[in-house]
Amino acid sequence: MVTDNTNALAPLLPDRHPQHDLFICDVADAVLKDVMQHMEHPFYSLSKKPETTVKRYENGNKWLQITPSVKGLATIYDKDILIYCISQIMAKLKEGLPVSPRVRINSRELLIFTNRGTSGREYQSLLDALDRLEGTRIRTNIVTGDEEQVDGFGLIDASSIRRKHGLDGRLLWCEVKLSDWVFNAIRNEEVLTLHRDYFRLRKPIERRVYEIARKHCGQQKSWRITLAKLLLKTGSQSPQKRFRQMIRQLAEHDHLPDYHVTFEDEADMVVFTNRGTMSPASLVEGSIPPLQSDTYEEARHAAPGWDVRFLEREWRDWCVEPPRNADRAFVGFCRKWFEKRGRP
Repeated sequence: MVTDNTNALAPLLPDRHPQHDLFICDVADAVLKDVMQHMEHPFYSLSKKPETTVKRYENGNKWLQITPSVKGLATIYDKDILIYCISQIMAKLKEGLPVSPRVRINSRELLIFTNRGTSGREYQSLLDALDRLEGTRIRTNIVTGDEEQVDGFGLIDASSIRRKHGLDGRLLWCEVKLSDWVFNAIRNEEVLTLHRDYFRLRKPIERRVYEIARKHCGQQKSWRITLAKLLLKTGSQSPQKRFRQMIRQLAEHDHLPDYHVTFEDEADMVVFTNRGTMSPASLVEGSIPPLQSDTYEEARHAAPGWDVRFLEREWRDWCVEPPRNADRAFVGFCRKWFEKRGRP
């Protein structure tokens, strides 16, 4: 009984599947990946109750609108399926194998991969998650120069399942077809590595805060953000007073993977400090040589309006191996960044 109470109060969920030989090879070796855009914007519900209202977020001249199905908005826990699929695809790309938007999922392996139980209820929750992922529709505008493009897409385009002995039987496998938008982001390697303890975080808001820290702090020593802006980025519906309390608790327990969290009361600032625990699969910081001073000026012309130091951090985190010509590669990255996003 004492052990159970201790686990109930622990900041992290227990590691339900510590025996890694339970994973098939391509799952055990797959590095957790997540699409960068999904980490930047609040695509997913943080509520455990179904959210059926349309959400719209605006940041300058850019906006994002999310329309849920009658079963509710896709949740941050439903996102586990996408992370699994992305990890599978990235593992194949790393090995030089062909990939496609269709991913076959062994249901038990997915549950183990995401640190879940393997009861019948967990299998049913996977089916509900597929319904929400398939039903959630997203519209967003892309501003390039003086033109605006509005795109609409889903998180997954289709899904199919196979059960043993009909509807009441055990779920054997399911297959999902990722949307072109998600698949293209993966092919362009617009992904980041996640810590495996991501699946052990108990609260939806903790997962979301980790994603934001991973995206913005990355390999830097530290990163600061105001509490109000962090609240906006999370997409949380909590009032600021309650959100401040949650961040204080997160800082007190200090259990966020990869980053220490501190809260500065007087400035109302949240500070993330790198723990130095980044996956060795990521490019080791410092393996790309410093850029020439002239390169930054070229980068400013390639991506007008953008902070080139910010772009450099994005580029270094994005690289999977040192380029032959770092200066030329960085300018090329900035040019593609501007073509996709336009001015900030």
